[in-house]
Amino acid sequence: MSEKVVIHQKSNYETEFWSLDPEAPESTELHPVRHIEDLTPYGMLLASLGSCTAVVVNTYARHHELQLDEVDLSVDYQRVFKEDCENCEKISQFEEQINVEISFKGELTPEQHEKLAKISLQCPIHKMLKHGIEVKSQMVKMKDTGPDKP
Repeated sequence: MSEKVVIHQKSNYETEFWSLDPEAPESTELHPVRHIEDLTPYGMLLASLGSCTAVVVNTYARHHELQLDEVDLSVDYQRVFKEDCENCEKISQFEEQINVEISFKGELTPEQHEKLAKISLQCPIHKMLKHGIEVKSQMVKMKDTGPDKP
């Protein structure tokens, strides 16, 4: 299984998204994302990671007056089958992996490129995914949400 989302964000935070067609898993053609329902839950996670990363980088660049024009990210999700599995007849052992490729457009020095690459790792969603976050779920009673109540 694989998913891919490409994010393009300008310095004014205008953001565009493209993704692979989840209905055609063997396709490599990217399509514009016009509505949230164009993405699978995995695609939504990738779009969140990519757009958060772009916002962090653009915000840093703006505050430090760097000449960053655009940030492009390609974010993909893979289930990676272990090469060294002992029982390869059972292909249920795999690792999940997210790959991020990031590029910057603008009049930037090599040092500024390197600094922006380091700053991109400060995205809160990146940190949650890398270090984990506990999720606690509980059932609650349905509320009566009539026309007067949200």
